[in-house]
Amino acid sequence: MTSPSPIRQQIHEDGYAIITLDRPVRRNALNLEIKQLLAQAVETLAADSRVHALVITGAGGYFVAGTDIAEMRDMTPTQHIELKTGRLFEVVDYCKKPVIAAIEGYALGGGCELALACDIIIASRTARLGQPEINVGIMPGAGGTQRLLRTIGKYRTALLTLTGDPLTAEQAFSAGMISELCEEGAALERACSIAARIALQPPLAVLAIKELLATGEDAPLHSMLKRERSAFVQLFDSNDQKEGMTAFMEKRKPVYQGR
Repeated sequence: MTSPSPIRQQIHEDGYAIITLDRPVRRNALNLEIKQLLAQAVETLAADSRVHALVITGAGGYFVAGTDIAEMRDMTPTQHIELKTGRLFEVVDYCKKPVIAAIEGYALGGGCELALACDIIIASRTARLGQPEINVGIMPGAGGTQRLLRTIGKYRTALLTLTGDPLTAEQAFSAGMISELCEEGAALERACSIAARIALQPPLAVLAIKELLATGEDAPLHSMLKRERSAFVQLFDSNDQKEGMTAFMEKRKPVYQGR
C-alpha cells in the first residue's frame, strides 16, 4: 500500500488553489521529495487558467518547522547543486500569480524562507518565525539573509540570523515581515479570503503589480517609476481597463477576462 502524498492541492471554485504540506511526523519539514512536489504543484497550478492566486499552508497546526536536517547532514556542496535544493524557492518567487503563505505554528529555517518567497504572509498570533540555521553550523541559503535584509533591515536581520532566535508573530508583524495577523487557527481561512478577492481582480493588472513589486526592490527609484508609468499606460490598451471603468460608471461588478 502506497503512503499518501505529503503534498495536497485543491482548486477552489472561487478561482484560487490551496497547496497543503502534510508531513506530520516531521512538522512539515522540507525534504527533497517535498521540495520537488511543492515546486511541481506551484508550476502546475500557476499554468492553470482556473487559478488566479495560490495559498500555501501546512497541516497539523504547523507551516514548516524547517528543512530536514537528517537528510541534509551528509550532503556535499556538489550535491546541493546537482539536486537543485534551492529550486523550490525560485519557483515560488518567480510564480506569475500571487502566492499567499498561511502560517500556523512554526515557520523556521526553510519554512521561513518559503514564506518570504511568497507575496503575502498571513500568520496567526501564536506563530513563530525565524532562521535558526546558525545553531546547526550553517546559515540561511534560500533568502533568509537577503529577503529579510530588504524586508526588516540590516540590524534586525543580523540579530535574527546570528542568534538563531525566532520572532513571535507580533514581533514579525511590527517589523514588517508579516502582511496581517489573525487569531490562532484562522490563517488559512483569512488567506483564502484574500486569494478569492485577488481572483476577482483584473489579471493583467495583478500581473503588472506583482512584477513591479518583485523587481522594484533591487532597482533605482526613478527607473522603477518610469517602468510603473509604462505599465500603467499599457493597461489602457486592455479590455479589462474598459470593463473595469465602465462597470464602475454603471454601478455593477466588473467581469474581467485578462485581455
